[in-house]
Amino acid sequence: MATETPATTTPAVPGARVDRSLPKADETSSSTAGTTVISDGVVAKVAGIAAREIPGVHALGGGGARALGAIRNAINAQDLGQGVKVEVGETQAAVDLTIVVEYPTPVHQVASQVRDAVAGAITRLVGLEVVEVNVTVDDVHIPGDEDEQHEESRVS
Repeated sequence: MATETPATTTPAVPGARVDRSLPKADETSSSTAGTTVISDGVVAKVAGIAAREIPGVHALGGGGARALGAIRNAINAQDLGQGVKVEVGETQAAVDLTIVVEYPTPVHQVASQVRDAVAGAITRLVGLEVVEVNVTVDDVHIPGDEDEQHEESRVS
């Protein structure tokens, strides 16, 4: 006599920010068998694009990442996931962003708008529940700073 063993899902990893367990059969919206794997890079790009669309965001990434990004831009190879770190599970995602804010835009408002836009874009475009979006403001960009650095001195 054969016994039927109940199907089990992979338990969530202790200490992880996202639930990596598989959805139950009755929670899936498609009747066609198969799996969809969404890479971390896709979620990072969606988050990066959404963050860049917010007024007051000058750039993404810390100093080193922005320097490397400038080199990439010079050879037309922009990294839309620059400054974005994601953790992706089966049904959830967590995002860490590093941004540079334009002066005099209120930093807390920009961070809040980035958080909302990134969570909304990932949920809408990727279909994952966003459990957290952490925003680190690495710098404040003052318009005209890079122009002043390249001007010749008026005194000799």
